[in-house]
Amino acid sequence: MRRAACGAPVPVTASVLIASLVPGKSVLVSDMLPFINRFPERPLIWNVGWKTLIYAIVALVVHYLERLYEYWKEAPGISAANHQLLAAMNWPRFWAVQILLVTLIFVYCVIAELARVIGHHKLKTMFFGPLPPRSK
Repeated sequence: MRRAACGAPVPVTASVLIASLVPGKSVLVSDMLPFINRFPERPLIWNVGWKTLIYAIVALVVHYLERLYEYWKEAPGISAANHQLLAAMNWPRFWAVQILLVTLIFVYCVIAELARVIGHHKLKTMFFGPLPPRSK
């Protein structure tokens, strides 16, 4: 079996790469919803909680649909594929991934809302320090 530069088998590396795109897809899809920025004038926790909930629901649906698609290719119909998926799903692993995604989405939402309120440049300066003066 071929190995990636990090030593992991290539199929595992590709699987991890593809799975890491789930939160990104969820955020992109969710940001197009008209009601995503529902509480812009309230304390930040309102928008953070709301966006975390929406992003997490979309991530759950996308994650489930990606798994369903794999079974649908082999099954005669979507109902049969769904039944096979529900029977074969490793539920503890599925929910562990969802918990990890919710945690990461929450952190993303906190930082994104802080950046929205105080500005991207100021947040970057607070985090990394002031930029050195440019030499001409």
